[in-house]
Amino acid sequence: MDKTWRPLLDGLILAIPAAIIYFLITGGERGSASERDVVKNILTIGYTVLVPVFWNGRTIGKRICKIRIQKLDGTSPGIGTMIIRNGLCSLLYSYTYGIAILISIVMVVVRKDKRAIHDFAAGTEVVYDDPWAIENQA
Repeated sequence: MDKTWRPLLDGLILAIPAAIIYFLITGGERGSASERDVVKNILTIGYTVLVPVFWNGRTIGKRICKIRIQKLDGTSPGIGTMIIRNGLCSLLYSYTYGIAILISIVMVVVRKDKRAIHDFAAGTEVVYDDPWAIENQA
């Protein structure tokens, strides 16, 4: 599966369990909008920042697509790296009204190494990786 579909796949995989957890915590629509936003943000950060840290640079969608995030030296990303990659760069993308996202898309399409703004900021790259092949060899 092409890595351009990975964000959609991660979104779908995250949406169902997150909706269940969200409903259990907030009681559905009974919570205020700010309470719901806090819960949504915690779940999103937990998935996009913590899962790759503890799962060798992969999310569920990345594992299915056989790709993973790694630092430029080939090691797995730490929490600081993932906070920069996903947290601070999300702020950049939102404060530039999507212009930075468009620049990142162009960078991924044009650059040979396919690195976007968030990869440069965090010193990461996305590489093809088949975790099942490695586990089966062991």
